[in-house]
Amino acid sequence: MAGGSEMAGEEANDLKRTLGPWHLVTLGIGAIIGAGIFVSTGQAAAQFAGPAVVISFAIAGVGCFLAGLCYAEFSAMIPVAGSAYSYAYATLGQFFAWIIGWDLILEYLAAGSAVAVGWSGYFNALMTEFGVRLSPAYTTAPITIDAAHNLGFSGAIINLPAAILIAGITALLIVGIRASATFNAVMVVLKLIVVVLVIAFGLFYVRAENFTPFIPANTGTFGEFGWTGILRASGVIFFAYIGFDAVSVAAQETVNPQRNMPIGILGSLLICTVLYMLMSFVITGLAPYQTLNVPNPVSVAVGNAGPALGWLAPLVNIGATIGLGTVVLVLLLGQTRIFYAMSRDGMLPPMFSRVHPRFRTPYLGTLVTGTSAALLSALLPHDLLIELVSIGTLAAFVIVCIGVIVLRYTKPHAHRPFRTPFVPWVPLGGVAVCGAMMMGLPLSTWIRLVVWLFVGLVVYATYAARHARPPKWSIVNSPAE
Repeated sequence: MAGGSEMAGEEANDLKRTLGPWHLVTLGIGAIIGAGIFVSTGQAAAQFAGPAVVISFAIAGVGCFLAGLCYAEFSAMIPVAGSAYSYAYATLGQFFAWIIGWDLILEYLAAGSAVAVGWSGYFNALMTEFGVRLSPAYTTAPITIDAAHNLGFSGAIINLPAAILIAGITALLIVGIRASATFNAVMVVLKLIVVVLVIAFGLFYVRAENFTPFIPANTGTFGEFGWTGILRASGVIFFAYIGFDAVSVAAQETVNPQRNMPIGILGSLLICTVLYMLMSFVITGLAPYQTLNVPNPVSVAVGNAGPALGWLAPLVNIGATIGLGTVVLVLLLGQTRIFYAMSRDGMLPPMFSRVHPRFRTPYLGTLVTGTSAALLSALLPHDLLIELVSIGTLAAFVIVCIGVIVLRYTKPHAHRPFRTPFVPWVPLGGVAVCGAMMMGLPLSTWIRLVVWLFVGLVVYATYAARHARPPKWSIVNSPAE
């Protein structure tokens, strides 16, 4: 057989291939449709962009689409668990692979925990509608962060609903990927119904005055409204687009990944970008953007329309509860597969790649991931967690785009079941758009990333560099036709 991606050796712990294109698309939608619509849209509009948050979603969507084309090429060539980490290992080498893998650990852990905290807020609102009032001491993070990024204490004890959600999803992931994906697919359909209802009925009650001014004047501070605010908002909401990245980490459990991975990545991304822009237009049209900096901005916007949409508010809370829950599922799935891939390559201890004899899932890595995420969600606020996510996501996308360009020059004849079009312009566009969004993020976010990467370098020098093995997949040239 002529060329292609060839495995360097058989894996002792193979994951079971059970996922088709429908599962992959719904996995992507499950990750993307959730925090971005139900939490981040209102906060980004209120703090950074105003009604022009619609433009922010368009910018983020363009960056994601460009990076998604690069992901699609890699996921078809290298259909293994690990996402950008595995792609970097096969193209840029061990050191860059470690950097991106360590970065992805932060991204997925913080993202899953942040979304769980958002889920807890909507869950509390839903319980209140049913007459059940939960104590703030057990539904709020004990640690807070103010506008100046100073840490404090709220007086609460623990965010128990968030921790319980992660514990339940961890158990589901251990039982099996197909059971998790099927559950996710059902939940995705239900929350999409709610999203479509809000868009379809909300459009009739949009008020033109809420769009004036469409781009609020900058306050004199970078990132606070104006065009810099639009750029900053695009960087903040970008974490909600990592669904297609989560699709790619399931490559080793996908049937016919060369065909199905591009379908899952690009299909979920296209559907969700359209829905994001429509939803952000509707909620900023239903209510003044200044009122949307709340844990449940969609239900607040719907409630602002008056009795005509009153029947929709409970459905929004139900949809948000379902939606955010499925996001946590896909993000925790992604984290466990990153651990699996890095352990398989010797970068992390062998326990993270140990597969359960019955369920064929990396159960020990899943337990570690679930425990860590539960602790973060129980103790830290949404704002602090979300700051740890966006820059890591963007950095991963930039490296993947660069990797496509490098591989086109170093392995020009390698078998590519899916080819990113217009190379190098599409990857360079992805680098430019994602890089611009990174520059729009505040200095404190960069500092946290640098600290995390420094810790990662210490771990690399003391463990990973000494135990790392050659990548399981190597890219080889095919004979020129």
